[in-house]
Amino acid sequence: MDSEPRDVDLQVGSLPVAAASSSVARVWCMCNSPCRISLSTGSWASLQRSFPPLPGLRRPSTGRAPAQRSGSCAPRDWAWPEGGPGLAAEVGLAARVSSGEEAGPAWAAAGTSIEGDGGGRASGRQRGPCGRRWQRRPGTAARRGGEPSGAGAAAGAMPPPKDVVKIAIQMVGAIPQLIELQQTKPLASVLKDVCDAWSLPNAERYALQYADGRQTYITESNRGEIKNGSILQLTTSPDQEAERLYSGIQSNNLDVKTDSLKKLASLSQDVTFAQEFINRNGLKQIFSIVEEGNDTGEMLVHTLKAFMELMEHDFVSWETLSAAFIKKVVSYVNMNAVDASIQQLSLSILENMVPTSRLLFELVKKEVTLDRLLTHLQVTDAQLQLKAMALLIALLLAATDAERRDMMDYLREKNIRQFIHKNIIHSSEPLGDEMAHYLYVLQSVSLNLCERRMRTSMDPYSQEQRELLQSLRQTAFESEGEAPASNFSTERRRSLCAKEFRKLGFMNNSNPAEDLRRAPPGLLALDNMVYFSRHTPNAYSRFVLENSSREDKHECPFARSSIQLTLILCEILHVGEPCSEVAQAFYPMFFGQDHFFEELFCICIQLVNKTWKEMRATQEDFDKVLQVVREQITRTLSLKPTSLELFKTRVNALNYSEILKLRQTERLHQEETLAVPVLELRERLKPELLELIRQQRLLHLCKGTLFRKISSRRRQGKGTSAGGC
Repeated sequence: MDSEPRDVDLQVGSLPVAAASSSVARVWCMCNSPCRISLSTGSWASLQRSFPPLPGLRRPSTGRAPAQRSGSCAPRDWAWPEGGPGLAAEVGLAARVSSGEEAGPAWAAAGTSIEGDGGGRASGRQRGPCGRRWQRRPGTAARRGGEPSGAGAAAGAMPPPKDVVKIAIQMVGAIPQLIELQQTKPLASVLKDVCDAWSLPNAERYALQYADGRQTYITESNRGEIKNGSILQLTTSPDQEAERLYSGIQSNNLDVKTDSLKKLASLSQDVTFAQEFINRNGLKQIFSIVEEGNDTGEMLVHTLKAFMELMEHDFVSWETLSAAFIKKVVSYVNMNAVDASIQQLSLSILENMVPTSRLLFELVKKEVTLDRLLTHLQVTDAQLQLKAMALLIALLLAATDAERRDMMDYLREKNIRQFIHKNIIHSSEPLGDEMAHYLYVLQSVSLNLCERRMRTSMDPYSQEQRELLQSLRQTAFESEGEAPASNFSTERRRSLCAKEFRKLGFMNNSNPAEDLRRAPPGLLALDNMVYFSRHTPNAYSRFVLENSSREDKHECPFARSSIQLTLILCEILHVGEPCSEVAQAFYPMFFGQDHFFEELFCICIQLVNKTWKEMRATQEDFDKVLQVVREQITRTLSLKPTSLELFKTRVNALNYSEILKLRQTERLHQEETLAVPVLELRERLKPELLELIRQQRLLHLCKGTLFRKISSRRRQGKGTSAGGC
C-alpha cells in the first residue's frame, strides 16, 4: 500500500564530485535491504550505503505520483524540467534525510543549492537543481508508530544507535565511501573493510585522518571525537609516513628535502606521528640540519617549525638540547640580515626553553641581551614584536627577585614603558589577545616589585626609616619659621614632635612607627607619603596644614588616610598576587609613567581630602569615606584612561553626589529585576517600616540635640543644650 508523501528536512554532508551535464537523478528504494543511491549521469559516481528504508518520499519538482513503496526493488525517477540549471561540481551528494525528531534517517541525492551551517544540518527551505524548494510542511512531524505498517516503516522509525556515526571516507583517485562507523568495532577491522572496498592490500599500512583542519590521525583513544557527517581520508599510517619523511629530510636532492621538511612541519602537530618520528631518532637529524647551518630560507623555516611542533608534545626534555644547537638559534635572533620568519621561530624556541631549567635561563639571558630584545620591539613587524615580548616576559618570570628588579631598572632607563605606550598600545594595528596578555604580565611584574616593601613592617630601630618618618614632619612644619626642634630640651622636643605627628594624622603620635607596623601596607605606605611630600610639596603642605588647623573633628587625617589608601591601591592593582595565565586586563596609563604606583597615590590622596570635605565627614566616618574613594577609583579605572592626567580629570569629576546618583540608578535597576514575591513582601512591610522611622524621629526630637556655638571667626566654642519635650 502506498504511503502518504511527506516533506523532509535535509541534513547535508557536503562532498565534492565531478560536474555533470544531465539533470536526472535516480533513486532505488529496497525495503529492508541495502539501498543504492545512483546519479545516472555522465561521470557521476555510484554510492553504496546501508540504512533503514525511507517510509515515504515526496517528489519535489514534478506532478507525478510519489515514490511507491513495495516489497520489490523498483527505480523511481526525480526528473527536473528540461533546460533547468545543470548540477554543479560541488553538491550535497549524500544528504541525510530526516523528518521531525530524527525518524526515518536515509540518504538521498541533493541539489546544487543545498547549504549547511558547517555542522551538517541544512537550514530552512532548500532548493533543488531546478530552483524549486524542498520544504517541511507545518505540522508534519515524524510519526513514531504512525507510519504505514510493515517492516520497512518500523525500521524507518528507529533512532540511530548512539555508538554508530555516519561518516564519509575519501582517498585520492577513488570513489568516496559512506559508512556507518561502529565505535565498538576495532579500528583495525574498520580499516580492513575500507581497504577491501577499494581492493587495497596490506590494510595495516594505512590509517584514517580528518580531511580538514589539522588532519589528526584517528586512533583508538580519539575515535570517540568523530561526529556524524565527519569527512575522513585514507592515508598512509603514521609509522610509514614517519619512515618516509625521515629518509626524505636526509636526501641530497634539495627539492625532496624541502618538501619532506614542509610535510614534517605539518604532520608534527599530530601526537601519533610525532611519537613515531621521534622514536626513529628524527630529532637528531633536525639538530644536524640546524647545527650545520648550510640550509637557509624556506628550508630552515620548515626545519625550525617542525622542531617546535615536535617539542610541544613533551616527549623530549628541552635540557637535552646541545650547546651548539642553542647557540645557532641564538645567532638567528642576534643577526640583522635574516628572514623575519626565522627570527620569529628562533624567539619562540628560546621562549619555550627559558622556563624549563635555570641553566637554560642563564644561557639565554647571557646570549640574548635586553638591548637586542628592545631592538626587535621597535620593528614594524607585529609578529616579530609579539615574539620578542614573549621572550622578554619569559625571562622576567624565570628570574629571581633581585634579577627581576635589575632587569626592570634597566628597562626603565631605556624608557620601555613610553615606547610601548606610543608604538604598541597606540599603534595603528589593533592589539591582539596575546600582546594584551603580555602587557598585563609586564604590568603585574612591575607592580609586584612593590610587594617586598608592602609586606615589610617598619623597624623602629632602623635609622633610615626613622629619618624618612621625620622628613614628613619637617617638610610640613619646620618651614613655618619656627625654631628647629633640636634647639629645645629633650622633653620639649618630644612634646613638639608628638603634637606635629598628631597633626599629620598619626593615631599613635608619641610613637608613629607603630602605625606602620601593620603589613600590608607596611613600608610601602611610608614610601608613598615621602614621595608625595617630595614631588608635590605644595599639595602636601596644603593637605596637612588645612586639616591640622581645624578643631571641629572634621579634619582629614593624612597619615591614617595614606596608610589605608595604599592598602586599597594594592588590592585594586593586585600587588603581590601571582600573574594569571589568561588575563588581559592591563591599564594603558601604566605604560605612560615610570613611577606609576606613586603617581597614582599622589592623585588619589588628594581625592581622599576632596571627598572628605564633600561628605562633611568626621573621624567616625573614616571607613565610609574610604569606601567611596575605592568606588571612585575602581569606576574610573574601568574606563581604561590612557594617561594619568585623564584619570585625574575623570576621578575628580566623579564626586560624591555622582556616586550617590550612580548607586541610586543601580539600586533601581536591581529592584526592577526582583522577583514578584519579593516586591509584594516589600510593599507589605513598607507601612510598618515607615511608622518605625517616624517614631524614631519623634524620640530624637524629645531627647534633644547638642549644638556648638559658632563665633564670629567661625571657630567652635562651648556648646549649649537645645530643647526637649
